[in-house]
Amino acid sequence: MLRGLTTISFFADDVAAAARWYGELLGIEPYFARPIEGTPAYVEFRVGDYQHELGIIDSRFAPHRPDTAGGAVAYWHVDDVEAAFERLLSLGATAHEKPIERGPGFVTASVVDPFGNVLGVMYNQHYLEVLDR
Repeated sequence: MLRGLTTISFFADDVAAAARWYGELLGIEPYFARPIEGTPAYVEFRVGDYQHELGIIDSRFAPHRPDTAGGAVAYWHVDDVEAAFERLLSLGATAHEKPIERGPGFVTASVVDPFGNVLGVMYNQHYLEVLDR
């Protein structure tokens, strides 16, 4: 039934600021933007080996927005979790869960971005095995 990740959607009160922050983090500009009343209401990045979509949506369109960061955590593969975690913190994210080895070949960490979204990073040996195929 589930065939693969299509889009991760994050919400921000200031989509333009979030687009700049993620642009700095990723080293790319959004490939798509949809303005409403002259300001971006949605921007989208293509990320990683499989060009997964990371969308930033104006918070006014969120179906539910809790007061604290939480819920499901989507993990993006990185080659070095410690370095990625430190870079995220240097860009203004706050620690959600410090790097933890979950078993041989699996390390996770997560942060809360400056806009209140949980962003997970992970070294995952299975991801690399699939990529090699």
